[in-house]
Amino acid sequence: MIYEKESTATLDQVVAKLEAAVAEHKFGVLGVHDLKKKMADKGVPFDHECLIFEVCNPLQAKKVLETDMSIANALPCRICVYEQGGTIHVSTIRPTFMLSLFKNTQLQDVAQEIEDSIIKAIDEACS
Repeated sequence: MIYEKESTATLDQVVAKLEAAVAEHKFGVLGVHDLKKKMADKGVPFDHECLIFEVCNPLQAKKVLETDMSIANALPCRICVYEQGGTIHVSTIRPTFMLSLFKNTQLQDVAQEIEDSIIKAIDEACS
């Protein structure tokens, strides 16, 4: 269900490599949520670094949405970069798993292509 890698690099190094890797795999970063900052802004202390990247490959998204608009509920794809126990983790919910929630088997190949690209980007960010 979840794909996760660890890195010995710093958070900033992993983030820079992730941004380059997703672009290399034809994904755009639609937004980044800094949970530590967002919680602090709301007066909630949170000591862990946690960045959530919303990424999208527009051509793949178009294929999915033209087949089943309800899958928009699962878009864009998210990649989390967070610190836990002194280690940087990068993870995502596998698109093949997300698609299985919609019972739409005709998009399985597209979901696998998206998943393969995201996993490669995560692996590159953690190398």
